[in-house]
Amino acid sequence: MPDKQKRNVTVRELAKAARVSIGTVSRALRGQPGLSEQTRADVLRIAQELGYDIEKLHTGKPRRILFLYNRAIGALTTNQFYSIVLHGAESACREAGILLSLMSVAPGDDVAAKVRRFESDALLAAGYFESETLVSFQQCELPLVLVDHFHAGIHCVNGDNLNGAWMATRHLLDSGAKTLAAIYGPLSHHSVSLRAKGFRRALFEAQRLLDPDYEVTLDPAIDYDEAGRDAMRRLLKLNPRPDAVFAYNDATALHAIEVCQEAGLEVPKDVRVIGYDDIVAASHSKPALSTVRLDKELMGAVAVEALVRGDVGPADTLLPVELVIRDSSHQSATPRRTTSRRTTAPATTASSSRRSR
Repeated sequence: MPDKQKRNVTVRELAKAARVSIGTVSRALRGQPGLSEQTRADVLRIAQELGYDIEKLHTGKPRRILFLYNRAIGALTTNQFYSIVLHGAESACREAGILLSLMSVAPGDDVAAKVRRFESDALLAAGYFESETLVSFQQCELPLVLVDHFHAGIHCVNGDNLNGAWMATRHLLDSGAKTLAAIYGPLSHHSVSLRAKGFRRALFEAQRLLDPDYEVTLDPAIDYDEAGRDAMRRLLKLNPRPDAVFAYNDATALHAIEVCQEAGLEVPKDVRVIGYDDIVAASHSKPALSTVRLDKELMGAVAVEALVRGDVGPADTLLPVELVIRDSSHQSATPRRTTSRRTTAPATTASSSRRSR
């Protein structure tokens, strides 16, 4: 068909005309495997009949990526973790000439119908999603990458949570802490479970016994901020009282410091505290919060790069993390950083939480 007769036919229209899924149309047009030759021929024939411009797919990269997040986290723009992941994804898409759209989802949503309205070529899902929601993503038959989450059979991009927690705990031990405690979010969350494992591994290697009373989790029945304070209050009632606390994220660590100060305790003189993620508030708190830094923008960018390359096979890409020592964990703190290395590992089975970061 002459170019002048080509019009802006969408993949959705092709899928409807060919009576196949959007994912099937995408694979047929891109020459990707997984289709019968008859199905591929039918899609290409209908594309030609409708005047679809196949030339625009010759780059092989997606033209539109849909950024998915769980509505349970609230407004994405105010989330100090995933809003930065989104910014990294936006920057990578802009450099690649890709349109990035945003959509929230929740259990019970007709995900396939919502995705079709965006006419996207690929999906980037950030954070925790219920198993049934992940299945609905896969049923869209579009390239998919998960960020800060894990699911077997999908390319996932995560920080090196186990090593980051190990470095944080090792720092507390090296600083002279005698009685260590930890505060976790839901241990069913992939990143939280690995941070707990890193904390325990550091104690085991140091030949320190760990009383289970000194590991507490946030109470899901109460407000998130108050749950962090409640967890620290529980730890302060223990005998002996912990003199060092590893918190699974910075928000919880900051609430722990508040509780210590309300109880008349000095941080770090009486209780050392270290968090995780290095949110903006960490460096501005008093005392400034020691933490484990993860390049959240890089997470979003790496996910986009994987989609552009078509690298969506099962894998767990681990991004490096950096230990940042500030005043909350060391009385004579001087800027000191230790960094892990980035790796990509085959995907393995893991479970996830129902609660946001």
